[in-house]
Amino acid sequence: MKMGIPAKDIDEYLAALPEETKNALERLRTLIKNTAPQAVEKISYQVPTFYYLGPLVGFAAFKNHCSFFVMSYKVMDMFKEELKPYDKSTATVRFPADKPLPEPLVVNIVKARIAENEAVKNK
Repeated sequence: MKMGIPAKDIDEYLAALPEETKNALERLRTLIKNTAPQAVEKISYQVPTFYYLGPLVGFAAFKNHCSFFVMSYKVMDMFKEELKPYDKSTATVRFPADKPLPEPLVVNIVKARIAENEAVKNK
């Protein structure tokens, strides 16, 4: 991230962010790790990503927002009512750093993604 060099891990990625953004994404990271302790953290395409039986979820910081990458159209649809207040695209939820996503919503999305990845693995 510094001087155009991609971060080697999530700690380095977060360390390069402004304080408010870093705090919001560290909180998101903690929720993901607590919900999916078996998931492995990686930087993939310069994005902090969690893997469990394939890509699970990810997050990133941008100039005017943070993004939570759900990585599933199906899961986005499952939570469409809860996600109505947020700016979204196909499998991404965008939110301002000073208004993080509600903890129960994040936990439920991560659990749904775990179940989805396990179902695919067990086919």
